[in-house]
Amino acid sequence: RHSAQAPMPPRTSFAPLLPPSSLPLSRRARRARWGTPVITLLASAGVLAVACVATLGYAEPLRTRISTRTQTFRGTPQTIPSRIPALRTRGTRDYPPSRRTPPHPLFATEVAREVQTAEGGTLEKGGTLPKVAVDGEIPSVYNFKEVEEDLYKWWETKGFFKPAAVDSEKATKEGKRKSYVIPMPPPNVTGYLHMGHALFVAIQDILARFHRMLGEPTLWLPGTDHAGIATQLLVERDLATQNKTRQEIGRAAFLDRVWEWKNEKGGYITKQMRRLGASADWERERFTLDPDMSAAVVEAFVRLHEKGLIYRGDRMVNWSPNLQTAVSDLEVEYEDRPNGKLYYFKYPLASGEGFLPVATTRPETILGDTAVCVHPEDPRYKDLIGQEAVVPMVGRKIPIIADDYVDMEFGTGALKITPAHDPNDYEIGKRHNLETVMMMNKDATINQNGGKYAGLDRYKCRTALWEDMQSEGLAINITKHATRVPISQRGGEMIEPMASTQWFVKTEGMAAKALDAVRSGKTKFVPPRFERMWDYWLEDIRDWCISRQLWWGHRIPVWHVLTEDGSLLSDQLMSKEVTDDKVGYVVARNEVDAYEKAKALYGDDVKLKQDDDVLDTWFSSGLWPFATVGWPDTAQPDFKDFYPAAVLETGYDILFFWVARMVMMGIELTGETPFETIYLHGLVRDGQGKKMSKTTGNVIDPIETIDTYGADALRYSLVTGGAPGQDVPLAMEKIEGNRNFANKLWNAGRYLVQMIDNANLSPQQAAGLAVSGPIEQKDLDNLPLAERYIVSRAHETIEGVTSALHAHNIAEAGSLVYDFFWNQYTNWYIEASKVHASREGATDESKETVLRTLVYVFDASLRMLHPFMPYVTETLWQRLPHHGESLMIADWPKLSQASALARSAAAEKDFGILQEVVNAVRSARAEYKVEPGKKVGASIMVKDPDMLSALNQEKDVLAFIARIDPGNYELINAADYVASEAKTVKLVIREGLEVELPLSQMVDAEKEKQRLSKQAEKMQKDIDLLDKRLSSKGFVDKAPPAKVEETRGQREEKAAQLAKVMQAIADLA
Repeated sequence: RHSAQAPMPPRTSFAPLLPPSSLPLSRRARRARWGTPVITLLASAGVLAVACVATLGYAEPLRTRISTRTQTFRGTPQTIPSRIPALRTRGTRDYPPSRRTPPHPLFATEVAREVQTAEGGTLEKGGTLPKVAVDGEIPSVYNFKEVEEDLYKWWETKGFFKPAAVDSEKATKEGKRKSYVIPMPPPNVTGYLHMGHALFVAIQDILARFHRMLGEPTLWLPGTDHAGIATQLLVERDLATQNKTRQEIGRAAFLDRVWEWKNEKGGYITKQMRRLGASADWERERFTLDPDMSAAVVEAFVRLHEKGLIYRGDRMVNWSPNLQTAVSDLEVEYEDRPNGKLYYFKYPLASGEGFLPVATTRPETILGDTAVCVHPEDPRYKDLIGQEAVVPMVGRKIPIIADDYVDMEFGTGALKITPAHDPNDYEIGKRHNLETVMMMNKDATINQNGGKYAGLDRYKCRTALWEDMQSEGLAINITKHATRVPISQRGGEMIEPMASTQWFVKTEGMAAKALDAVRSGKTKFVPPRFERMWDYWLEDIRDWCISRQLWWGHRIPVWHVLTEDGSLLSDQLMSKEVTDDKVGYVVARNEVDAYEKAKALYGDDVKLKQDDDVLDTWFSSGLWPFATVGWPDTAQPDFKDFYPAAVLETGYDILFFWVARMVMMGIELTGETPFETIYLHGLVRDGQGKKMSKTTGNVIDPIETIDTYGADALRYSLVTGGAPGQDVPLAMEKIEGNRNFANKLWNAGRYLVQMIDNANLSPQQAAGLAVSGPIEQKDLDNLPLAERYIVSRAHETIEGVTSALHAHNIAEAGSLVYDFFWNQYTNWYIEASKVHASREGATDESKETVLRTLVYVFDASLRMLHPFMPYVTETLWQRLPHHGESLMIADWPKLSQASALARSAAAEKDFGILQEVVNAVRSARAEYKVEPGKKVGASIMVKDPDMLSALNQEKDVLAFIARIDPGNYELINAADYVASEAKTVKLVIREGLEVELPLSQMVDAEKEKQRLSKQAEKMQKDIDLLDKRLSSKGFVDKAPPAKVEETRGQREEKAAQLAKVMQAIADLA
């Protein structure tokens, strides 16, 4: 709408771009042309003229013509025919007004002024491109601080982060998926960004930007988690500073405080994600306690309970005495204690005829023992199986049982069994129907079952009990024993395994479905090796404890029937066998439904109390991929369009705790696996591969890093140099190196913008340089050697990067484009273009070919690099002639996986030979420490006429890059070469290709003799190895004749090369 760019040719046409005046005019364009005299006549009439033309229906043509007239380059325009077609973008779509193609960025100042005049507003409310991206002299150094904030606001304001940023109808026609969805792992709402977050943001944003450029409606769905324990603990600590507890202020008041805390502290981490360039659809941001999410959680609980998959019962849990709640395995850390203790003591036999020696690391739990267990094949205790023993200091008789679990080599071979306080003992207790005796309160003090030790802290009880056993002669000794102690991640104290009444999900059947989803190929892992870990976790899964003794979270939708004394009827019925629905509680979607259900079962006078517990955070986040897009309303468009998701990307450390739960819940509640692909990344470590920790002082803060080096440098550093699923080593040197790469990119773009500016092009001619489609084979074949080479290598890189990103091999993709841009485009072709542009007698057509090739390949490089380094690439792309509004929604350089891009094997081979020559000359110069600015003479002898012809095409390029003196330079057929009497440095590049450099311009003869002698020595060793092989009867008789002849040919070639080197040594002498 606001663009005066030249119209693009159809994708099928690769004819030269014609001047706009020669193209067929649309009705709108014809109306614009007819409006020109009116505009000229009324140009001085100010606002009245604009009003009149607008009234006549010419408002939009007026704006277009003003825009065209203000777009000028310095100097006199030149007519340049266009030979190279380029990459088509989606910029020519008929966007709604807010998304139509803007003018060429070089004219953005004038356009912005024009839009303000015509429409009474800015170009786009709330966001404009950074100044450096639109006009003025392009700075010599890329200053990311001038770009990132404004550019991100512009992207977001323009709506580019939304699925609607791409044309879904076009995507469907081109056979692409209906949508590409990545659900963002929701970080803690009150958290701060660390490098683990930065890694997943970088990876997921790369995938989102790549698929958006492929033309797929892309939804990267963000959100935050209420983080039950973590958030509640922060608020409780804040209360403690006021000498208050949550119990003192009550549940309602405490929850009000938590919401206040969330509103004050929350959202900071998502702002930090924006600093990284995260192109998530923030208008769809979800919070796990949002009303719609909470409703989905209740619905999931009710449905799973109706299926018989949720139940209430006594099971072993990880109990945090400080937090006063059960915690998940993920919230338990293990601490190695090499100086732990193993206590040996006597277990008296009930018969009074001796004792069993037993060892334990936790003597206080003796108070809860309900059996002593030995191995059934242990000859020491075989006769005692079936007898009874007496619990020390308590006097309770317990059985002596046998179980294969017991390790006869550990301790004494006799194991005390405490089913209520040890997970392994709990399983043994179930197998042998043992009594469960709780001897500890929720705060880790001893309860009434501990007798005289009741009320003591567990550690004080340990000391007191052991002293009493020593007094009674029951203590044997204490030995040093290394142990691994479970520690509450949030509470900081030792976890107490404890049997507790909790709510559980039956997972065996759900796990079987999740296993089948992977084994059948419906869901794939990247990398595949994690399938083994998946099987390991799910084949031996235990029921999932989903209740937490917290207040912040989703309250369990269960209402308990109260007895007359106010106790829970469900507690009384737990130990009884109930044959009907009267289990003492009802599960309902709300309190009204709960009373209706309860009255039907217990009468109209029933009194109810909602369960005090909340659901495990992993329960709500287990619904994340489908609850965030509308479930349980499966009829709404969002659910149909965005579920299942294309990929889940997260850390391998939560494979079981979160990923498995999502897959199980997704299949169970929606009937579909929630993800096509599960991509697992590793942990971010320091440069030496060590875990980052505040204690060791090796933590790298992502925001500080962005402030110093920019978001692009950090993103690129996080995703390159590794492989999927591997830990990521990150050092400041790596980040600094990638900042330098961003500067390299900037310098190349600056060079190109200046070339375009200095070409004195008209606006139409400049717009004609914009890339509109991939070069076809016939067009590629007509290009000169250097141009043919760089385009062919660019296409090779596009193919490789595209394949790598489709395979989720992000590190490989990043390395490929980095290597191409730095080592091929800038180090070789830009240098070659400097020669081409200044060649004596160069025609406008040849200059245009160079310029268009520079733009074509640079544009392709920017597109490939954009997912990795979005800020610098968008800024540079805006400064180039282009079609479309933003690089972010421009087409990927290769849209179809089926067809290959044009290549030239001959050009790659021929220019590769030139590179070999240059590299050899450079190496010789470096070896002899020739000053960088000094040019030296050279004689290049070529045996193959075709090779000679190819090198002659770029003879001046070779001389320029290799720093060869043009006045003392010859490139000739080897047969015509007449050796100079002067001493030379001889370089044997390959058979039939040699270079001689005047020794007098290099170094002294003695040093050259030493170099050649080493080269001769290596050649002689190679010849000796070939002679040894050829003298072997086994090789000559058994190897294929062709192989034997090949080896003889290699020997002859090496011998000829050695002879030349020896002659060179002799000449020097």
